[in-house]
Amino acid sequence: MAEEKATKATNSAPAKAVTAVKKDENVKLGFFKKIGKWFREMKSELKKVIWPTSKQLVNNTGVSVVVILVSALGLWVFDLVAGALVNGLINLFG
Repeated sequence: MAEEKATKATNSAPAKAVTAVKKDENVKLGFFKKIGKWFREMKSELKKVIWPTSKQLVNNTGVSVVVILVSALGLWVFDLVAGALVNGLINLFG
């Protein structure tokens, strides 16, 4: 039985290689054609963008400003504390 399977496998035709037709992406485009292609791709990508409403824009801007202010306040406090510690160490050992 094993011999029958082996002979069947050798008698069958080998699989044909499948070749897909592709655009030749390796072709070097000219300078102006590259620019035109870039603008076309940019235009198609911008059509996919979901632009925020004015309410969302104001809300997101407000959140960003608050986060920036809180971060700045935290850095300012850290700077004051670190400066006081350094000055204290300098006065103590200096």
